[in-house]
Amino acid sequence: MESPAEILPGVIFYSYLSSQRKEKACVWNQHTLVLQVSGQMILETAEQNINISAGEVLLIHKNQLGTLTKTPGSSGHYETIVISLQEDLMRQIALEEKMEAQRKYTGLPNLCLPNNAFITGYFQSVIPYARSAGHEMTNEMGLLKVKEGVKLILLAVPTLRNFLFDFSEPHKINLEKFMLSNFHFNIPIEKFAQLTGRSLSGYKRDFQKIFNMPPRKWLQDKRLNEAWHLIERKNKKPSAIYLDLGFETLSHFSNAFKKKFGKAPTVG
Repeated sequence: MESPAEILPGVIFYSYLSSQRKEKACVWNQHTLVLQVSGQMILETAEQNINISAGEVLLIHKNQLGTLTKTPGSSGHYETIVISLQEDLMRQIALEEKMEAQRKYTGLPNLCLPNNAFITGYFQSVIPYARSAGHEMTNEMGLLKVKEGVKLILLAVPTLRNFLFDFSEPHKINLEKFMLSNFHFNIPIEKFAQLTGRSLSGYKRDFQKIFNMPPRKWLQDKRLNEAWHLIERKNKKPSAIYLDLGFETLSHFSNAFKKKFGKAPTVG
């Protein structure tokens, strides 16, 4: 079985590992539930740093960028079950249950859910399907499981209806602040535009006004300037930072660094 495996296509996923892995530029387009079955996961965003261990459940807000670090536990295993709360399904639940957001959600974008017996039991009921690659789970059963999970979340924390049932489009956010916090993520310009609540043309236009240069050139310069600071002032090795700064390969990073600063990136 490949990892991650789709248990219900596009909705329920099962991930397992036997060695630590760091994933860059994770983009959550939908609200997402994560059950940590074994091992440990660290979620890092511009606003939060959250560590969850076996038995804990994390709710991640849509329209975010972040980094995941996955570490196996003492048993040597890392397992998670991930449920993507697709907007179409959430709208269906809202109609069926006559639920709607009462006001704009203003709390933390990512939060650990209360570890009560109902939520624990719910995820325990999903684990066998996940470990068998979903062979026994029909689409109907899978969707029922997602609906059950949403209802149990609301039973535990009723105020999360404002989190779950806000179907408004992402509003225009402070582009300068967002880019300064997230420049190191290696994602397409189109995705940056979406996450800041803009069309691609609107994003490029606003970006030019704020930074006085096109997005791709600014991103390259910003990442290289940060690399120079880390290497020259913090004695960081190029091999330890290039991925974290949005470069896909060490050779690409080294060539870009040399072209900008006239020398290869070396410590000391």
